[in-house]
Amino acid sequence: MPGTTRVEVRTLKVGRYVALEENAYKILGMSKSKPGKHGGAKARIELVDLFTGQKRSHVAPVTDSINVPMIEKGSAIITHIDGNEVHAMDNKTYEAMILPVEEGMDLAAGGEILWMEAMGRYKISRDH
Repeated sequence: MPGTTRVEVRTLKVGRYVALEENAYKILGMSKSKPGKHGGAKARIELVDLFTGQKRSHVAPVTDSINVPMIEKGSAIITHIDGNEVHAMDNKTYEAMILPVEEGMDLAAGGEILWMEAMGRYKISRDH
């Protein structure tokens, strides 16, 4: 998968991220079972989608590899708002960005936002 790296399931921790089926998820909880008489140890991972908020769980052997998205974060200044899109300028690179607006956000031109990018999708992670 582009924009990801692979790690073993046993190295994952709560609060980190995983990529399944072209979506990026944050780990909410994790439990590991002990190896039994007829099989290896398994991990049950509780996840929430970064972009939709949908919850799901995933079960895998702890020795399996899993994709981890490379997440980029930054801050930007809002230049203007056009319908359901926020046009902003990145504070570090001065590049123009177009980000989707989520309901309940208090956004205004000239304000600062924190953004997050994972697997080619962008999200406003916090409005100031």
